Formats: sequence, C-alpha cells, structure tokens
Amino acid sequence: MLMKKTAILLGATGLTGGPLLNLLLKDNYYGKIKLFSRRSVGITHPKLEEHLVDVLQLENQKEIFRADEVFCCIGTTKAKTPDAETYKKIDYGIPFTAAKLCKENNIKTFLVISAMGANPKSKVFYNKTKGEMERDVLAQQIKNTFILRPSLIAGNRKEKRFGETIATFIFGIINPLLPKKYNSISPEDIAKAMVYVANNGNIQNTIESNQIKEIAIQCRKLNENF
Repeated sequence: MLMKKTAILLGATGLTGGPLLNLLLKDNYYGKIKLFSRRSVGITHPKLEEHLVDVLQLENQKEIFRADEVFCCIGTTKAKTPDAETYKKIDYGIPFTAAKLCKENNIKTFLVISAMGANPKSKVFYNKTKGEMERDVLAQQIKNTFILRPSLIAGNRKEKRFGETIATFIFGIINPLLPKKYNSISPEDIAKAMVYVANNGNIQNTIESNQIKEIAIQCRKLNENF
C-alpha cells in the first residue's frame, strides 16, 4: 500500500499558491496538506490542516513544521511592501527560515519560487534579495532542493498591481517575439511543475522559466491529474 505524503505549503492564498493547493488536494500521492499563513484560505477539505500564524516568525512553529515536502510560494512586490526591510523579511526571511526548519526537522524536499535574474551580487534590490535567498537556501544542503525562476507571472491577482497589469499587457503583445526564457508564464504552469518535480525530481536544482513551461507541458501530455 502506498504511503501518502504530507506536504507543507507556504503562500497558499497567493497567485501561485492557490492553484498549487488545488493540485495537492486532488493528488492521490498526498494525504495531508498543512498550511502556515496569516489568514485562512476559506475552504474545508479532509486533507487540509491550517495553522494561522505569523509567518514572519516561522521559527516558532518548529514542533509542528513536519512533513515530507515543503512548497514555498511566498513573495511580495515593492508596490505592496515599499519598506525595504519588511520586503526582505518576506522574500528572503520566510523562505530561508523554512529551509532551516526543513534541515532541522529532516524534511528532505524543499521547493521555492524565486525569480528570473536572481543574483546575490546584483545592484537591483529585488534581484539581489532573491539571489541571497537562493544562495542561503542551497547552503542548507537539503537533499532535494528545487528553485523555480519564473519570468513575469501572468494571472488575475486579488489585489490590483498597476505596474504588473501594464507589464502583463505588454508581455502579451511581445511574447511571440521574445526568446522562450523570457515569455510570461501562468501560475497554473508553475504549480504543475512544482508538483511534478516534487514527485519525480529534476536533473538540476535551478529551473528556469522556459524549463518550468516544458515540465508543465509534459504533465498535460501524461494526463497526471493536470
């Protein structure tokens, strides 16, 4: 009999976290999905276990932060979080703390959404923050660590972000002219790729945007609940 897995999901109320949660709840590989977040997703399901906590102090949840896999979909924007210190606490602090808890609690699989252009030496604050997060997550040496670097994520957000709305519109026009690596990507494709990689692995730790799309296409071809 197949032992069903427990997954932890951070960022379940976000643009990518929502579709990812739906996939995990439908996937027969998983018996329990544990959410750590500030607010409820507003649904009930026999697999779902919600922990409403301050995710900026995730280290306080060590005793219940136990699972087979952790999916981290945490992220904010300058428009939503203009204070640089708070921004870094979210985009760097939460994923890094989650990775440390994985190491301490012997969780062997950690997947996190980063961003295209992430580089700890970048002069751009956003790219630098993501790069530092990647560097320090990898330093935890979790057995199965996968970092996804999507391009612009095209989707309908609950909160309106004017800059991203304009960018999505422009990307929609020029997408066919861009190299595949720079095409915008849907949150659903990111979610599909995360679940597939969690269950099947990948040949490299860092997965670029075009590779995420290729994995999602393969998922649809295989009809694996996608």
